Amino acid sequence: MPTARDSESKRRSSGRTDQPLEDELVEEFQNTVQEGADRLHRTWRALIVTGLFGGIDVGLGIMAMLAVMDATGSKLLAGTAFGIGLLALRLAHSELFTEDFLLPINAVVAGHGSWWALLRLWVVTLVTNLVGGWAFMWVVVAAFPDFSATLLEVATGYVSDGFGTETVCLALLAGSTITLMTRMQQGTSSDMMTAVISLIGGFLVVGLGMLHGALNSIVIFGAMHAGWDYSYLDWLGWFAWVIPFNMLGGLVIISLPRLVRTWELLMAERRGEKISDAEPADA
Repeated sequence: MPTARDSESKRRSSGRTDQPLEDELVEEFQNTVQEGADRLHRTWRALIVTGLFGGIDVGLGIMAMLAVMDATGSKLLAGTAFGIGLLALRLAHSELFTEDFLLPINAVVAGHGSWWALLRLWVVTLVTNLVGGWAFMWVVVAAFPDFSATLLEVATGYVSDGFGTETVCLALLAGSTITLMTRMQQGTSSDMMTAVISLIGGFLVVGLGMLHGALNSIVIFGAMHAGWDYSYLDWLGWFAWVIPFNMLGGLVIISLPRLVRTWELLMAERRGEKISDAEPADA
């Protein structure tokens, strides 16, 4: 009966690399660690500007969502339209808070950054996402007053059910879905596939009404600009429980299993061992 050591040996000999994991995982691991390290080591100025543009990109997606919902009344089509914002995040190299639950953690565990740097990334990105989104939604509301009724309807739907089993699960799914979307985009170099993944992400997160602390907050800010009777204190009470469950969904459902899957590579990288590429067998 083949042993685990036999399987690992066959894997090493049959793949393009000398690692005990699939070649695609090795390549993806190298990309995620590199990009994660880049995010962790941004200067304060770069981190702030990147986070602000992340909020603006989300606002762009919300503007598209409102236009489609106002015209069609379909949440699913509106959610797909919101994918424009997710695509803008990717192509413009901006930053959304829940995108940082996989790549930077890989970099920290692999020894290319500190937990303090990760905390700095999370806090600055979240705050600047909110600030950028707040400012951009003021412009959107002023430019498109006809969207105000739709904006209030969407914002009310996010907060009306309060804290409960259903809303907690919606927050968990939002965090895990955006994190999974980030991992999927790391697995492709095709701009077309990146666009498809972004539209799918918008369809799922916004179309199905998941609760995403940063994204939904920008919608709520827009509704406030439009005259919604909802205070910033009310928003903070809602935000305070949604964000931890977003984090739990992204970190536990997606990131933790991924760390376990690539543990050998993480430890090799941490020890400073070169993850070398071997020549193909027929070279």
